[in-house]
Amino acid sequence: MKNKFYLIILYFPILLVNFFIIGLSVPVKEIIEEFNKEYPYVNILPEASGSVECVRKITELKRSCDIIISSDYKVIDNLLIPDYSDWSIKFASNEMAIVYNDKSLYKNEINKNNWYEILSKKDVIFGRADPNSDPCGYRSVITTKLAEKCYKKPGLAALLLNKDINFIRPKEVDLLALLETHTVDYIFLYRSVAEQHKLNYIILPDEINLKKQEMADIYATASIEITGKKPGEKIIQKGEPMIYGLTILKNAPNYKTAEIFTQFFLSKNKGMAVMEKNGQPSLVPCKTFFFDKIPVELQKFVIK
Repeated sequence: MKNKFYLIILYFPILLVNFFIIGLSVPVKEIIEEFNKEYPYVNILPEASGSVECVRKITELKRSCDIIISSDYKVIDNLLIPDYSDWSIKFASNEMAIVYNDKSLYKNEINKNNWYEILSKKDVIFGRADPNSDPCGYRSVITTKLAEKCYKKPGLAALLLNKDINFIRPKEVDLLALLETHTVDYIFLYRSVAEQHKLNYIILPDEINLKKQEMADIYATASIEITGKKPGEKIIQKGEPMIYGLTILKNAPNYKTAEIFTQFFLSKNKGMAVMEKNGQPSLVPCKTFFFDKIPVELQKFVIK
């Protein structure tokens, strides 16, 4: 019995997994719990940060990590491939929303047609994530720019983006804290997070919520300049449908175990069932440009 236990420990070493965003914190916790029912000897160590911030932990701070999961697959494609990873897999979608609680000013008046007027009021305070730290941040900016076109309100984006700048935070968990302490009335946030935390939210028009893949051309008309791979470097982030992605790093200390966890994560009746339950529709299998570089065990979750 001791020998058997020893072999299992060798086969299932400690697995360090970095999860970057509060948008995944709830479903990922559930997925880890379900995974450990099948693999009780795997010790998973999740670490939450903004996606861009966590990429810097890999590229600049040289932190050890096995799996990267991002609320924007382009963060992986643009900042980690090809130096730190060879591939990415797209697995789920989401949408932007305006989130509030029972003590938010004008909560009984706000709707999808007037939310920008409510947020513009002097006595209303709203928060958003930092575009250089978290995809939710640059998506909030892009949503605002698309709203200016959608509602035909010239100057709206500049008005909102220059308002309440003291309430920009590195990641979504900080925004939730601001809302829960009634420091702000509203926040730009993912719909799934609002549902997971049982918060009120306004569903935005499809033309601006970054939900519909068939509206990619409309979303691409808005963009923002954000920090790139290297210090001082800038890249242009265009609006696009919201798609989550993951990868296993080239130098993952526990690559084979990471593959086992990723298979569980992407399986329809396992990890993806948890994602669906938490308001994040599965895209598996999804088309990829990296088919030949993806491990054979994971190719069933993509389309060439």
